[in-house]
Amino acid sequence: MSHTPETLDPADWEAHRAVAHRMVDDAVNYVRDVRSRPVWQDMPPDVRSRFRDGVPEDGQPLPEIYRQIVTDVLPYPMGNIHPRFWMWYMGASNFTGALGDFLAAILGSNLGGGDHAAAEIDKQVVNWMKEMTGYPPEAGGTLVSGGSMANLIGLTVARNTMSGIDLRELGVGALPAPMRFYGSDQIHSCHQIAVEAMGLGNRALRRVPSDAACRMDLSALHGAIADDRAAGLHPACVIATAGTVNTGAIDDLQAIADICAAEGLWMHVDGCIGALLAIAPRGRALVRGIARADSIALDPHKWLHAPFEVGCALVRDAEAHLGAFSVMPEYLEGAPRGIASGAWLHDFGLQTSRGFRALKVWMALKEHGLAKFGRLIEQDLAHARHLTERIAAKPNLELCFPTAINIVCFRYDPGGLPEAAVKQLNTEIMVRMQETGIAAVSDTTVRGRHCLRAAVNNHRTTKDDLDILVEEVARLGAVLVSETLVG
Repeated sequence: MSHTPETLDPADWEAHRAVAHRMVDDAVNYVRDVRSRPVWQDMPPDVRSRFRDGVPEDGQPLPEIYRQIVTDVLPYPMGNIHPRFWMWYMGASNFTGALGDFLAAILGSNLGGGDHAAAEIDKQVVNWMKEMTGYPPEAGGTLVSGGSMANLIGLTVARNTMSGIDLRELGVGALPAPMRFYGSDQIHSCHQIAVEAMGLGNRALRRVPSDAACRMDLSALHGAIADDRAAGLHPACVIATAGTVNTGAIDDLQAIADICAAEGLWMHVDGCIGALLAIAPRGRALVRGIARADSIALDPHKWLHAPFEVGCALVRDAEAHLGAFSVMPEYLEGAPRGIASGAWLHDFGLQTSRGFRALKVWMALKEHGLAKFGRLIEQDLAHARHLTERIAAKPNLELCFPTAINIVCFRYDPGGLPEAAVKQLNTEIMVRMQETGIAAVSDTTVRGRHCLRAAVNNHRTTKDDLDILVEEVARLGAVLVSETLVG
């Protein structure tokens, strides 16, 4: 019995072309008109229920599938491309980058390695990241999924390099003394996950107290290193933060680099929030010293507004970077010519199969130029200052911590309420703004103080949007206090 060969290519290319054209037209309208829609809205039960269906046994026409996307997906986004989304620290995407993702998917290239154009663009984008941060051209680097993975890459190289043994061969059980990594008490949680994944355990990450500005206390760092040496432990790495997730505080990178040089420690910078201040005319002074780091983690999907996901790990010593991950099995041997003659990019990280993340970054930088992205960073900083000033001038609103870069921590507090009641009040303000689609901020608790947190990292935001936020927080706060008093 003969069987007709099957393929995933369309039987009717023109029908697919029509759907694809409609998708592009709808996408242009969707981004162009984003301001006219609510930031976020809850999904009705019937929509949510359709995402509980089992796997389809048989297919259906593409127009029907796209119809469900239009009705069930596009109206219910997270909201981060909206100009009044300041919730978690993430970029607002850009249309050219989205086209880059589409073309990358069309090519279908695996960026594990090989000699092809996608690999060249990947390497070029990594080199651009070195330029942006002041790193030397010969440094190592790789594109990854995001900041958590970028930090893991840098810290893994630090662990292997500083261990004093052939750690890849012998494992952490052969360490002559437990290693210690140091970060402030404001460090991102991904670092705990990293030291646990590296087999060192959470105890290996020593949290150093921060000062009044939420920056690492350098005298406390000195003391922690000295105490650990005296206890027979092995101080190995200081994790400096260029932009803490709670308040945007930036550790003194120059001073930490001096300490690491004097103590013989690896310096890693978690710059996923603030490293790209280095491309901003006035912002670069805030991260002076970042180029002295042994490794840096940064996120193009934040201040370069690349569509998710793309992060970058840079390592000053390219040989140490390669030595931490390179494995060459017989089925991946290089060839003198042809497809397998190119660089094996998987040798710089954990993934053998890697998507073509670079194209969306490459296209947007080509279109807009680095200077414009630097100006957009300055714009975010100016917007954060504007929001800070508006909050300071508004009755019953108070700043909780100094605004270091573009993260503003504040809350509604009419006075006379216990801390638990202030937290409940502000949480309700936050949720009501989300549910009405007006604006999206997050909340956090720093040193026992609960506050709302606006991460102004959005190229679509205007000062008018921030004024709306201030007025809405004040209005909702007054309404909720009144309701409480009446009740």
